[in-house]
Amino acid sequence: MATHIVGGEIYYDYLGNNVYKIHMKVYRDCINGIPPLDGFPDANGNIQSNAVFTVYDANGNIVSSHNFNTVSITLIPPSINNPCIVPQNNVCVQEGIYEYTLTLPPITGGYYIAYQRCCRNNTILNLISPGDVGATYWEHIPGSEVVASNNSPRFNLFPPIYICNGLPINFNHSATDPDGDVLVYSLCTPFNGLDACCPVIGSNPPGGATTQCPNPPSACPQVNTPPPYVSVPFIAPYSSTYPMATNAVININPNTGLLNGTPTINGQWVVGVCVDEYRNGVLISTHHRDFQFNVIPCVINVVSAIQSQSQFCAGLTVNFGNESFGNNGNLTYTWDFGDPNSLIDNSTSTSPSYTYPIPGTYTVTLIATQQPGGCSDTSYNVFDVQPLLDIEFDAPDGGQCLVGNNFTFNGGGNYQGNGTISWDFGPNATPQTANSATVTNVTFNAPGRYPITFRVSENGCEDFITDTVVVYQMPTASFSATPISGCDPLEVQFANSSTADTPMSYLWQFSNGASSTEQNPSYVFTPPGVYSVTLTITTSNGCVTTQSFVANNMITVSPSPAAGFSATPVVTSIFEPDIYFFNTSDLDGITEWYYNFGDGNSSNMVNPSHSYSAWGDYTVTQTIINEYGCPNTASLEIKILPEFRFWIPNAFTPGNNDGMNDVFKPVIMGVDDYTFMIFNRWGELIYKTNNTDEGWNGVYMSKKSPMDVYVWKCEFKNLVSKLYESHVGHVTLVR
Repeated sequence: MATHIVGGEIYYDYLGNNVYKIHMKVYRDCINGIPPLDGFPDANGNIQSNAVFTVYDANGNIVSSHNFNTVSITLIPPSINNPCIVPQNNVCVQEGIYEYTLTLPPITGGYYIAYQRCCRNNTILNLISPGDVGATYWEHIPGSEVVASNNSPRFNLFPPIYICNGLPINFNHSATDPDGDVLVYSLCTPFNGLDACCPVIGSNPPGGATTQCPNPPSACPQVNTPPPYVSVPFIAPYSSTYPMATNAVININPNTGLLNGTPTINGQWVVGVCVDEYRNGVLISTHHRDFQFNVIPCVINVVSAIQSQSQFCAGLTVNFGNESFGNNGNLTYTWDFGDPNSLIDNSTSTSPSYTYPIPGTYTVTLIATQQPGGCSDTSYNVFDVQPLLDIEFDAPDGGQCLVGNNFTFNGGGNYQGNGTISWDFGPNATPQTANSATVTNVTFNAPGRYPITFRVSENGCEDFITDTVVVYQMPTASFSATPISGCDPLEVQFANSSTADTPMSYLWQFSNGASSTEQNPSYVFTPPGVYSVTLTITTSNGCVTTQSFVANNMITVSPSPAAGFSATPVVTSIFEPDIYFFNTSDLDGITEWYYNFGDGNSSNMVNPSHSYSAWGDYTVTQTIINEYGCPNTASLEIKILPEFRFWIPNAFTPGNNDGMNDVFKPVIMGVDDYTFMIFNRWGELIYKTNNTDEGWNGVYMSKKSPMDVYVWKCEFKNLVSKLYESHVGHVTLVR
């Protein structure tokens, strides 16, 4: 069971006459990993397994399979991404270098070279069950239909074995291409390979289930599998583009290959980097490498860091950002701006600027030195310096009407004129695109707001600007109304649904001679009848026009009845609460009557009567409905006056079960703020209530009170006199 794969890559050289030399580099952890690298002897001089690679065509058909020739095995120094930090010494990483030369005649689609192995360290943090995850290193040789001959790119340096938690990675992950092809870098997926049951090509599965291989297959692969190859199983939230916990997020400069980001969690992480090679603007192939980062805690004394270039084609003067820091003392800085034509292209400022004489690519060096102590750190960054590219164009002022629209566009701004120009007017335009600075006679086939993009590409940079032109639709007058029928007087709300792309003025005309200039007017139609409505809209710019919408006989107003009634009496006492109501409205055409007496009771008789049960002021409402369904109401105020009465007995007989005089209370009416209390002969309050309907049953504290004379007190507001009264007396409890 191997747990030692750290990283690797395959690349090739074309030697001519269809002969290719295939190179492979494989890295293993020789502390945690038990077996040696494939093809190399172990400590006893035995070769446990060969380094088998397989060649496939583009259709997945096997072409041949070979054993790599071993070239050398080297111990990689335990480097770290800062020279002022002493790396840990409990590390052992070996680099195995392999080669093989073979003849591959040109074929359509080219060839795929693949080597597969298992397994990786089981302590890796960003993979699911990492101890069971293998690796596939492969390379594509493009077919003759793409290029006649090609050498693949190859990475210049192996990443540092250790990187510090909280320290920018700042690793130059650039590659070299023997053909001078344009290289573009990106983060990409590492690929899975063989598993723990069959860790090596040509091995045999275990005879029975083991911890590493609970379900052994019947046989193991004798050749590497054909493409496509599957990604390693990342554990959420990690992925090929976010392979490790970092802040700022791990990233690679697509032009320079500078790998950066600041790790935040200690541990082991698998990362994949790809480099695409382009020739004459055509993608030829993609070269892959995966490797394992070991993030450790570090005590950082000095870190030199140049802020990466964020603006391109911004002119020959560059402002440099300094992200260096140190733990002890102050830092001094020495800059070298990489200008080969100058001996004074340096500075000791913290964040200097420099004006280059000509465009080009320059390697900038920054040495940060701790004072006192003298520990220094050096960082490098590549800057692509090109003349200012800052384009602009002015969209035509205002818009144009769809009918007869015709636009002219003029591109300008700062550019050298040695690149390419392109316009994008969109699918509704004729023409849809153009490649000259000035374009005339551009028309659009539909109304709308259209984004226009002007783009210039030169010196490897691109700038674009987008602005908008407006093509106006022809205005249309339209409206709706709510309600369109009802009772006199009828209030109608009009909803203007007219459309135009420029401001409109409105004129509403009603068939009774009234008018309005509001956008959404409300109008009361009276007397009963049928009314027509006309809306006229006018625009003064864009599409200049006048449009009208006529709705004949749109509004119908039905007559409303006249409600009325009388009452006898309208003022009376609660002792005489009967009121008689008499309809006085015209009965002709009336289909329904309804009286609301104001106390929760009602009637649908024409001439009802009603008896009130409580004093107070009541609003009585009559509602009538005619044959058109139109209602009307009338109201009268009825006043029921209160009466005052107060009487109280002087004895009671609770508990004798005769149903008489069992509760002691006053007979009272016409009061408010009422309180009734009972006291024993020692002045102790034994009963109290605020409810005129409740009385004392002769019980105190759940016991029957003895036969005796008790004092009562009654307080209230007299609703007739409006005065507060207090009464005191005696009552005899008889048992």
